Amino acid sequence: MSLRSANCLFMLVVNVCLYMSVVCFFSSSSSIVNSRIDNSWLNELKGSIDETNSTVEIVDKLNNYQIYPRIISIVSKDYFKFFKVNLRRTCPFWSDDSKCAMRYCQVESCQLDDLPIGLKGNHHSLVDEDMSIKCGCCFCPSTWSQFHDHNKRIYRYMEGPQQEECEEAMQDELGYINTTISAAAMEDFALWQAHDDIQDMYCTLPDDDGEAEYVDLSLNPERYTGYKGPSANRVWNTIYMENCFRPKNLFEVYTISAKLTGMCLEKRAFYRAISGLHTSINIHLSAQYLLSDKRSTFLNPCGTGFWGPNAEEFERKFGPKYTKGEGTQWLRNLYFLYLLELRALQKAAPLLKQVEYYTGNDKEDETTRLAVHNFLGIIKKFPQQFNEHTMFLGGQQAQKLKEEFRLHFRNVSTIMDCVGCDKCRLWGKLQIQGLGTALKILFSNKARTNGYNELSTTVNKHTLQLERSEIVALFNAFGRLSTSIYEIEKFRKLLR
Repeated sequence: MSLRSANCLFMLVVNVCLYMSVVCFFSSSSSIVNSRIDNSWLNELKGSIDETNSTVEIVDKLNNYQIYPRIISIVSKDYFKFFKVNLRRTCPFWSDDSKCAMRYCQVESCQLDDLPIGLKGNHHSLVDEDMSIKCGCCFCPSTWSQFHDHNKRIYRYMEGPQQEECEEAMQDELGYINTTISAAAMEDFALWQAHDDIQDMYCTLPDDDGEAEYVDLSLNPERYTGYKGPSANRVWNTIYMENCFRPKNLFEVYTISAKLTGMCLEKRAFYRAISGLHTSINIHLSAQYLLSDKRSTFLNPCGTGFWGPNAEEFERKFGPKYTKGEGTQWLRNLYFLYLLELRALQKAAPLLKQVEYYTGNDKEDETTRLAVHNFLGIIKKFPQQFNEHTMFLGGQQAQKLKEEFRLHFRNVSTIMDCVGCDKCRLWGKLQIQGLGTALKILFSNKARTNGYNELSTTVNKHTLQLERSEIVALFNAFGRLSTSIYEIEKFRKLLR
């Protein structure tokens, strides 16, 4: 450890009590200011949640006492906290040189030594590199030797009858059959498979190109960075004005709740999902607001800044005075999105239980598996509150709407490359990919279900598959929604 780092650590330890006093001071100061705020509007956030058969009270109780502590624990595990992303892509829609001027916009990428051993190689596609899940019965001998040393857990999926069938197949003499396939044909097969896979993608493909880097999400928390103004407004305006389904003769950026009733269920759901995500992000920025930016003080010798809840900012984002009375509805849309992603996790539970969550650390991997299985067991007890089967019913017209729905959301995922703040872009891309994965699970043609309304685990070419980045994004995106609902309760208390 360098001398400067040691001094910083010493000063932080010595002044920890004073630091807590400062935090208490900010909280009490915020409360004094809030005494002038009419907070009665937040009491209207109760009762039924649109497009579902649940209520705000039910979700608050489930989330704050059972879901939130579990999902926060899960996303802190190594498997979930490393996310591969390309933050260097240029915006394909407009030229915008505006950048966040604050140093807190920067993203700290991972060095190779920081990564778990399981992520250092080319072993991060599909469900924990378990090609037996993707390809069916078993490996050919050469492929088996290639993967066996890397991940011995592969063999678990070949126990019982499947294993016997594999061994028999490998012992058969196939000399009478020419099983070779030309390289050109293999390339064609890959293109066909890629085309089929894209038809199920609600986002642009996960970042896995040469410029993508792993980022430790725990070192780059989502919080206020100072990114605002025309650049940030253009991103959201483009999403709402050009990609959300809109009633006719509506010229405002946001669709007011009174006009949503004139739209079909699918279009309302699309808008509520986008609005819920926007709401969630604004809550994060209000709950982790930059309270002090002094670079070097007695209490803050390393100049890291102080973040904490800002009730005034929360009021500006959602209070009726600033939102023409729509703020409460925007918060309600957050609850809708929460139930949508919760339903996706419920539906995908059989697939998620098969994942090894491999990082190379056996103890950590086992802890992660147990935590995920416990979490999936808890949410299974929660009755189905969002019913995807009520959407896209009918014939050709319904399928056309479904494709339009998918393409609109893919376009939204592309707009994330236009965000001018790296940290905002990181969390925007992750949460959009998480939502896109949830939509893929709920509405993909390959998302066939068994009798329990869960994803079928039967392995064939028509089975839905999830890449590691999609699983990481799905859990982290839901974790962000869970955190937002938890923070609302904290703001309720603060505003009182």
